[in-house]
Amino acid sequence: MATRNRICNIVLDSCCDLPADLVASFHVEVMPFSYVMEDGEHLDDLWTSMTPHEFYTRLRKGEQSSTSQVPYGTVRSTLERAATSGVPTVFICFSSCLSGTFESVVSTWDEMKAEYPDAELHIVDSKLASAAEGLLVMEAVRQCDRGLSAAELADWVREARYYVHGFFTLASLETLRRGGRIPDMAAVAGAKLDIKPILTFDLDGRLAFFGAARGRKKSLRQLIQIFQERFKDQTSHPILVASADAEKEQKALTEQLLKLPYELSIWQTSVGPVIGSHVGPDMIAVVFWGFDRREHMSLTDRIARAVSGRKQGGDGS
Repeated sequence: MATRNRICNIVLDSCCDLPADLVASFHVEVMPFSYVMEDGEHLDDLWTSMTPHEFYTRLRKGEQSSTSQVPYGTVRSTLERAATSGVPTVFICFSSCLSGTFESVVSTWDEMKAEYPDAELHIVDSKLASAAEGLLVMEAVRQCDRGLSAAELADWVREARYYVHGFFTLASLETLRRGGRIPDMAAVAGAKLDIKPILTFDLDGRLAFFGAARGRKKSLRQLIQIFQERFKDQTSHPILVASADAEKEQKALTEQLLKLPYELSIWQTSVGPVIGSHVGPDMIAVVFWGFDRREHMSLTDRIARAVSGRKQGGDGS
């Protein structure tokens, strides 16, 4: 594991959906997810061996893509490299509410601790996915380069994840229907009315419906409106605009954001095949740093979260 003279290492997973060349520049380790299509299993290698257009074209033609959590052997070998590196490590994981991989990483490390009693490893649930997880990772790398220790960086990630805002819209409800996330009748009605859902992540890292718009153009305008309402003007922090092979709309959305009265640094990225298997082609997302999302919890949600935190020892991670 390359440390780049840091006092801690970072491990992340491929569901961060960042460009491969950017991730390579971070000098971090990436644990790959996998997906299965008609021609067999593929590793999610951040679009190194397959282009987004090829993958999403296959989905548009009716091919199915399925996913599963990272195999035990891959998890263990990743943890072994971290443990034997001699450098304290922070493992930033894909939301535990969307995959069982986080729990697998935690349980596997529990099995291995006796073998590596001197290893320092912090495993953190990002409670985010795709470009939202990626935006968190980008800043975590910067904080690591600034000199945070592994323990400090883990605490930073546990707090910073609540300031990452990710909103996305889908071209249709069909993929959500196939995944069992909405009833068949809701998908049929949505198609007839040309309803485009706006989704986000709740505080636990689950997908949550935020709203809906009639038609694609209105859904993209709604993303811009949401951005204006929640964005904190931090010119040093990048914004991510992600798409599932919808480059024309991705470019148009980026251009509209750049017309706003801010000095914005916007990065474009492609939604990876693991997330893409569940959202389908033409998803568009905008991800940015904003206010603390916990401030907008309802009273009953605050009570539930407080109770859950006490049960987990107050860490809430």
